[in-house]
Amino acid sequence: MTDTLSTVSTWTIDPSHSQVEFTVKHMMFSKVKGSFTSFNGTIDLDEQNIENSTVRVEIDPATINTRDEKRDAHLRSADFFNTDVNPMMTFVSTKVERDGDEDLKITGDLTMNGVTKSVVLEAELEGRGMSPFGMEVLGYSAETKISRKDFDINWNAALETGGVLVSDEVTIKMEIQAVPTTQE
Repeated sequence: MTDTLSTVSTWTIDPSHSQVEFTVKHMMFSKVKGSFTSFNGTIDLDEQNIENSTVRVEIDPATINTRDEKRDAHLRSADFFNTDVNPMMTFVSTKVERDGDEDLKITGDLTMNGVTKSVVLEAELEGRGMSPFGMEVLGYSAETKISRKDFDINWNAALETGGVLVSDEVTIKMEIQAVPTTQE
């Protein structure tokens, strides 16, 4: 009987070197960007068989930051994220597949505002190396587009000129740097 070493390594997202951001159209013609300042997650990476890899991310929606405290308070309210009732957003992968040399499609369950829907993250390995402090790191970027209405986030205001204040479509982008769990 031969022992085989697992090819799966666990990586922890380094929030001080990572970002979770979103963009949404405002008044039908401009874009507002925001971010979440508190999040964490892990990547179980199987480099020999990427399909065995998994991703889990948790985001605290109460830490939303659009650079406007009044708007941020409204976004935390029952009109949007309802953070008193839904204190965490999660993404848990259900499928990881290659899409070229460095690109991945990561399908998973996104839970936001108490609703879970399947989404696909278009991800790319940005690089891997040693930091100046002797710690191995890897970087991924990922992006998806969602419908606010799919997550029961329906608040809006009609504009006098036609259209609505906030678009339904939201682009979510993540820039992730991770370190092996054993090196935290």
